[in-house]
Amino acid sequence: MILPSPDPTAELTALLAEWIPRQRWFGAKGRAVGSVSVVATTPLPVDDSGGVLDVDHVVVEVTFADGGPAAHFQVLAASRAGGGNEFEHAAIGVVGGRLVYDGLWDPAVSGWLLRAIREGRAVGDLRFVPEPGIEIPPAPPGRVLGVEQSNTSVVFGEKSILKLFRRVAAGGNPDLELHRALRAVGGTEVATLQGAVEGVLHGRGAVLGMLQDYASNSAEGWAMALASVRDLLAEADLRADEVGGDFAAEANRLGQTIAVLHSDLVRALGTAERDPGEIAAAMRARLAVAAADVPALQPHVAAIRAVHDDLAALPAPLPAQRVHGDLHLGQVLRTPLGWLVIDFEGEPATPLELRMRPDSPLRDVAGMLRSFDYAANHQLLETDEPEPDQQRVWRSAEWADRNRSAFLDGYAARTGSDPRTHELVLRAYELDKAVYEVVYETRNRPTWAPIPLRSIARLLEPSRHSSASPIDSVQ
Repeated sequence: MILPSPDPTAELTALLAEWIPRQRWFGAKGRAVGSVSVVATTPLPVDDSGGVLDVDHVVVEVTFADGGPAAHFQVLAASRAGGGNEFEHAAIGVVGGRLVYDGLWDPAVSGWLLRAIREGRAVGDLRFVPEPGIEIPPAPPGRVLGVEQSNTSVVFGEKSILKLFRRVAAGGNPDLELHRALRAVGGTEVATLQGAVEGVLHGRGAVLGMLQDYASNSAEGWAMALASVRDLLAEADLRADEVGGDFAAEANRLGQTIAVLHSDLVRALGTAERDPGEIAAAMRARLAVAAADVPALQPHVAAIRAVHDDLAALPAPLPAQRVHGDLHLGQVLRTPLGWLVIDFEGEPATPLELRMRPDSPLRDVAGMLRSFDYAANHQLLETDEPEPDQQRVWRSAEWADRNRSAFLDGYAARTGSDPRTHELVLRAYELDKAVYEVVYETRNRPTWAPIPLRSIARLLEPSRHSSASPIDSVQ
């Protein structure tokens, strides 16, 4: 980036050190940053027909005061001569009198990325790779999806969506890998892959982004579930199965979709086995770190460890395969033809080698069961009352019970194996997920922390070990 400044790189690095930790996709809130440095810069030949636009692809390394592994993030740092004020909402800062902003919000930048993939360009260490046999259609200017998560997505018309992985790691990427594997076996539960952006990090290959078919006429599972809960709570005298917005049929279809997805992943990548003792040891380690970070977990530690001990004592290995790894209602889309599963990246904070390792499919099942708990419970927290209405508590629990059961019924119908027959393993995975949720909510949304904390209490009640039992009350 050519900027009239004595040391533009140092100035940009200082701005990024302030800007990156504030972003939703930073994913390390609660950890003190040690240092921030730019480890790679690639100027992109973006032509906006005016000669006023400079764009650099920047890879930033962030170290942490706790001594944990460094994290790497990518940013498209853009600036326009004599302006750019229309991108102030995406501003990173000012360098040399020019506004520097997140270039993904600039249609000239995102449009260039789309053309680069279509044409198979290479710029420095960056490669823009179209999928063989896929025609990437021309598209109107891109628009950034409003919901910022661990990545940023740009939609082009009704045909394509580009997802930029904000946090990057050397090696493969499970999202791209599994989409390619599922495409090879004709899987229909995911959107068709159109292309990818690949680069280099510390001398090793790294996946930076992927382009897919855009499911334009679709609804997110999370939003649908929340609407169903609202419909139920608005009807004081109707049961969950009597309300017009009943979600159970969709939950059943979703269970079937996840079962087919798991079957496709087996066809594509085979099966494996996992030692239950090894899985339990990893859960214990995560619990120890979480309990040290969140004192509210301390009353439950001994009981959770007892579940881990029971898991470790299982006499036979657990069947394992490649799984989604971070499955919840926000990772599924309802189209006119059925459900689509998205975002196979796994939990970005988890080391890459662990995200790409075979695991029990019950990890995905447990993740979806946790999501039904969230959908049912979080609206009870949106009140000024010190105690939620107990009828609303009961009705929310009824909704969760009904939809958890419907999901499990759908999954069992397609696999021939009911996850509820593996109650101990499923409960251990649910507890592991809930422990993670407690830490996440404490750091990011403290008012939501009661949801996983009370779910942990429910899961540890001896009389309520069934994964289909009603959820806890939020009080």
